[in-house]
Amino acid sequence: MTAQPSRYFTAGRLAVEVHADRPALGLAAAQAAAAYLHDVIAARGEARVIFACAPSQNEFLSSLLTVSRTGHTAVDWSRVTAFHMDDYVGLAGTHPQSFRRYLHEHFLSQVKIGRFHPLPAEEPDAAAVAARYSALLAEKPIDLIALGIGENGHIAFNDPPVADFEDPQLVKVVELDRACREQQVADGCFPNFDAVPRHAFTLTVSVFRRATRLSIHVPGPRKASAVRATVEGPITTACPASILRLHPAATLFIDRAASALLSSPAP
Repeated sequence: MTAQPSRYFTAGRLAVEVHADRPALGLAAAQAAAAYLHDVIAARGEARVIFACAPSQNEFLSSLLTVSRTGHTAVDWSRVTAFHMDDYVGLAGTHPQSFRRYLHEHFLSQVKIGRFHPLPAEEPDAAAVAARYSALLAEKPIDLIALGIGENGHIAFNDPPVADFEDPQLVKVVELDRACREQQVADGCFPNFDAVPRHAFTLTVSVFRRATRLSIHVPGPRKASAVRATVEGPITTACPASILRLHPAATLFIDRAASALLSSPAP
């Protein structure tokens, strides 16, 4: 069964699909991503993918595991090189809130991935970590980035105070703004605000702008304000995700709850 949106429109070059709920959103995004990766691998023999690691991605990753197993959306994961887009400075990959651990538990442990490049956020030389990861990213084009949008409009950890649409770096360490840290608590990732790390590694906006295709997954009522700013507001670092409207091959998958503040919300 192919998931069908209840509403489809474009905002600039950004395609927007509104789905009934989180499972429908996740299924639609997974079907599109898997079919695309299937075709890339058929044409070139390999694919390079970057994954977001957050509760907003749960339904997408779960559906991707299912739809990538058979048929025209089957993906030979042994031919895929995978990255993740951020992690908290100082957290080991075994830490309960490490994004590497999230991706392993929700996806990598259930596929035979060709290669996974973890971002070693616990290493003491942050500049060296950023340089090494930047070199890996730059080796070949990125075929697909699966991402979300934060409540403050961030993509990865490019919060409004640090986002740079023309960033010369590919990976950098940033200080997280208050809204971002509060979201981590609201998502249930940390018990309180003070427990949220203050700094994180992040892929920069330049990585997203250069990727061949973007699949953006944004469910829930707490994201409605960010979705409105992304789709209908000015293109500005005050809402870093607004730059997605300029990408030539990006699709924003949202549910009805996330569409609630749009000028014409889904019925």
